[in-house]
This record gives sequence, C-alpha cells and structure tokens, in this order.
Amino acid sequence: MLSVVFPGQGSQAVGMSMDFVRAHPRARAALEEADAAYGGGLIDLITHGPEEELLRTEITQPAVLAASIAIYREVEPRLPVPPGVFAGHSLGEYSALVAAGGLDLADAVRLVRRRGALMQQAVPEGTGAMAAILGLSGEQVSEICAATSGVVSPANYNSPVQTVIAGERAPVASASKAAEEAGAKRVVLLAVSAPFHCKLMAPAMEKLTPELAEVALRDLRIPVVANVTAQPNGDAETARRLLREQVCAPVRWTECIQTMVAAGATVQLEVGPGRVLSGLAAKTDRGLARASIEKLEDLDGALERVAKTLEEGA
Repeated sequence: MLSVVFPGQGSQAVGMSMDFVRAHPRARAALEEADAAYGGGLIDLITHGPEEELLRTEITQPAVLAASIAIYREVEPRLPVPPGVFAGHSLGEYSALVAAGGLDLADAVRLVRRRGALMQQAVPEGTGAMAAILGLSGEQVSEICAATSGVVSPANYNSPVQTVIAGERAPVASASKAAEEAGAKRVVLLAVSAPFHCKLMAPAMEKLTPELAEVALRDLRIPVVANVTAQPNGDAETARRLLREQVCAPVRWTECIQTMVAAGATVQLEVGPGRVLSGLAAKTDRGLARASIEKLEDLDGALERVAKTLEEGA
C-alpha cells in the first residue's frame, strides 16, 4: 500500500514548487487558485521571497500548503496506484485533507493563513521557545517536561529518537538542560516565532474554532491519519474537531508512521518542499521504503521507486 505524506512549517524555501508550476498546467492552476484565495501576492512571495517574509508564520503556512498541493496535482495522475492513506505533519494535515477530497484548496489556504496569524498572536514574541531533543525516547522527554516547573511539554514526537518540546522560554531551557544531563546526544533550540503545539496556543485554538465551524468539510475519499490521535479518519466532523485540537496537542508523528505501516503501507511518498518526513521515517521504520518529490527532477525517479516497491510487495 502507498502512503502519501505532506510536510509542515520549517520545510519552506524560496522558489518551492515553481519548476512544477512553470512546466505543468495542473500545478499552475493549483497555485493560482491558492493565490486568489490568499488575496494575491502569494505566488510572488513563493517565487521571490524574500526569505525573511516567507518565514513569517501567517505566510509560511499558506505558502507550504499551496506549494505541496501544486506538486501533488501533477503527481496524483501519475501514481501507479491510488494512495491507501494520507498524513501530514502539523500544517501538512491540511494538505492531506485537500488531497483526500475533504477540504477545498481555497478554504484550506484561508484557514491556514488565519491559523498562522492566530498562532503568532497567541504568545508575545520572545516569551516562548521550542527545542529539539535528540537521542532520548519520547517517554524520557515527557518525563523530563513533567518534572520541570512552568509550561513545557512535548510538541512533536517526530521519531523514536527525536522529540521537540515547546513552552515558556525559561522552562524550555531548564528541560533542555535536564535532557542533556539525562544523556541526550544533542539539544537544538529552534528558530521559531512561537511555541507551537502546547497549551500556550489555547487562545489561537479558541479563535480558530468558529472559522473551522463554518468551513465546508466533506467525508474523505481516502483516510487521513490524524496528528492528534495517530489514527486514520474519514469522517468530516471528526476531522473538524481534530483540526481544532491539533493547535494545542502534540504531533504524534512517530505513531502516525507506525499506524500506516500497521495498516499495510510499504512505501511512503513525501510530496512538497523539503525531505524532513523521509528522514523521520528512516528513523522510525527502516522497513518502510521512502521516496520524495520536491523538485521536478525528482518526479520520474520517485515514481519508479514507488512502483517497484509496490510490485515487489504484491
């Protein structure tokens, strides 16, 4: 079975998807649709940046979503088989819902632009932080956070040996130091504008709730493994609730991959900017074949790898 996954914030790059957009009408139409929903200017930001603008959360989120779907619109008709399951990391879950037929691209662009702005506004700049802990298990990191005073908790369970924490700046620093003392191989303070996926995001969650309530969601053609539950879902109203909860809840990405493998996925195709999710899959399940399509030059080789893996597993 083929699983298709979409990246989240942090994978953005100036020029992402533009080789597809220039070469293929389907990709161009998707980006133009996203640009119109954004209110104009998104294509220019993706094409030219500058990078510091593209790093602004309310711009990053619709830009990564638009680039991912532009690429996927060209990839989808070329797939050797339909995907059996989708997933997306944080913001990428919106891309997955668009690909699965549950959410229109224009609605998704408007939602994630608002989501990004609300997340940025939820915590005064400089008061929050995030750090990646490498070399400890998620359980170890959870225990360290629980033993630390103040607001700090796991935000992304990215792989069995990589967990990102988020919260108030001082508690994040304390938990990071405790992780190093517990034997972490490396602790990296992340260059982010806000502490995502923790309870400090509660104001953003509450303000996004009425907008999620109004958006048109449909039952999915293909299930999406949700960040919040790490379980497949095809129901529109459940997806709506999970998108709300996702703002504050940790991304259970390790379990998402394990769920897809348990359901029969033998190959993971990452579609969109960056190759972060392919790297995380390699650390989570070495038996899961991986391919990624970020640039036009990746297309044929990645699809050949997908087809070969599926044929060998048949």
